[in-house]
Amino acid sequence: MSLNESSPSTSHVDSRPGRQAQWLAYAGLLPFVIGALLIWIVRRDVQGHVSLGLSAYAGVIVSFLGGIHWGFGIRRPQADSGRFVWAIVPSLIAWPAVLMPPHAGLVVHGVTLIACYLVDRKVYPRHQAAGWLTLRFRLTAVASLSCFLGAAGI
Repeated sequence: MSLNESSPSTSHVDSRPGRQAQWLAYAGLLPFVIGALLIWIVRRDVQGHVSLGLSAYAGVIVSFLGGIHWGFGIRRPQADSGRFVWAIVPSLIAWPAVLMPPHAGLVVHGVTLIACYLVDRKVYPRHQAAGWLTLRFRLTAVASLSCFLGAAGI
């Protein structure tokens, strides 16, 4: 097999998330939902800690979404440099957003989550991952809404 040929195990990405991936993905929403809810119900003196926790978690997830594109890029013999450029953009946005006051940083995270989804809608089909877009939409809707609601509660 030459270097340009793909082995059967790497030539196709399962285009639909399995049950375990779905459960883990939805479990990953718990810090978003719980964080946003807690911002609204905790005492004012604790609210800063909760909002920082939500912002930090959002930053981690935004960075993770960029990392998916790094993975897409390295799977190709002739990597698209755009995949690598986009792969670092979410992290470069998330880092200052975590350092911002949470009422502002959470808005940046929410917008970035939506922007990542919009990019993914165009990119995933080219990488045989279009079947993941329904799950990605649901995750993005809940995560970004949690960020916006958390920002509004501060």
